[in-house]
Amino acid sequence: MSRVPGWLGRLGAGLTEMSERLDERRAEVEKEQADSAEHAGTEPAEPPADTAPPARRSAAPRGPRPDPAEAVPWGVRVAAEAGWRVLVLAGTVWVLMRVISAVQLVVFAFVIALLVTALLQPTVARLTRRGVPRGPATALTAISGFVVIGLMGWFVTWQVMENIDTLSNQIQSGIDDLRNWLLKSPFHVTDKQINQIAQNLREAIGANADQITSAGLEGVQVIVEALTGILLVFFSTLFLLYDGKRIWEWFLKLVPSAARPGVAGAGPRAWRTLTAYVRGTVLVALIDAIFIGIGIYFLDVPMAVPLAVFIFLFSFIPLVGAVASGALAVIVALVTQGVFTAVMTLVVVLAVQQIEGHVLQPFILGRAVRVHPLAVVLTVAAGGMVAGIGGAVVAVPLVAVTNTVVGYLRQYSQEVHGQASAETAGETVRETVAEDPGENAEDPAHQG
Repeated sequence: MSRVPGWLGRLGAGLTEMSERLDERRAEVEKEQADSAEHAGTEPAEPPADTAPPARRSAAPRGPRPDPAEAVPWGVRVAAEAGWRVLVLAGTVWVLMRVISAVQLVVFAFVIALLVTALLQPTVARLTRRGVPRGPATALTAISGFVVIGLMGWFVTWQVMENIDTLSNQIQSGIDDLRNWLLKSPFHVTDKQINQIAQNLREAIGANADQITSAGLEGVQVIVEALTGILLVFFSTLFLLYDGKRIWEWFLKLVPSAARPGVAGAGPRAWRTLTAYVRGTVLVALIDAIFIGIGIYFLDVPMAVPLAVFIFLFSFIPLVGAVASGALAVIVALVTQGVFTAVMTLVVVLAVQQIEGHVLQPFILGRAVRVHPLAVVLTVAAGGMVAGIGGAVVAVPLVAVTNTVVGYLRQYSQEVHGQASAETAGETVRETVAEDPGENAEDPAHQG
């Protein structure tokens, strides 16, 4: 190991001596400051920054770290806030749909009762104005309405049973005519191909015999549920017609007090929209059934009257009902009277439906239930996917009522905020006048 040079040792000794002198000087300064602080009665001051040790000067304290929420960009924060609220709403809707599916029969029965009540309520009000007590007026209107509906169902069943033999013969004859037309058509269909199609159909029916039998057994359960639903609709309609106002007042008590005035104002408007929709739909369906029924009657299509009743009932399903009922009439005309009669039936159906879409619905329904066609298509599709035919039936009135309620609540909110702003401005003016009455005293208008 080499020996340390003499000059390096002397340099180290000099630095050590300098450091000791600095420490002694710092101690003397601190002692003088402590003595002056004792005489002045204050706390000893901190040593000057330039006399701090080199290690302490190098480790300067850092500033406070920013809040994590402030470090996140504004757009991301807004998206996150909106995202978790959307998730909460989606979860709420999912739970609500699960609950509704569990009691689907009760929900559909109550909704149909609301639609029937909206149709019959004007009759009850008219009888009440003429002096009939509300109880007898309600019972008479409800019983008459359900009797009419029952007679329509009985008439359709009776007509089908009376003409089933004739219709089956006509269908068989129509199938034979269709087969002969296919054999002579330019499509080059052979008798072997037709027999193969018929054999495939028979094999498919035989292979699915168990499923058909189980469907028949499930049909018994469907009939029981249908009877239960009819009873629920009947009793719900009676109570809604007789005591609907008190039921609405009881419902308002469940609404928070802050939102109660807006909901109380939206309810009657929603009911008027629903009433206009139901009455307008019934009138449009009746016109469709009458004119299409007259057209297919003069074309000698079998069971023209039952088909007209089917058209009336299917008209309550927007878009899909008109297509299904028209297709049923065309098929019956095709298999019983031939291609020409089927084409003429199609012309009659399309003509009446065009008049309905462009003249009847805008004139009868008016602006009260105006919904965009795209909203109607999407709503009917969603309702059919969620709850089948029942969902498709109630989808459009539900959207119409929701549109009315949302529009009224938006207008009500704007009016409330505008009134609150006006009151705030008035209070500000009054406070200004109260704080400085001298200016108003000098005003000749106030002096007069």
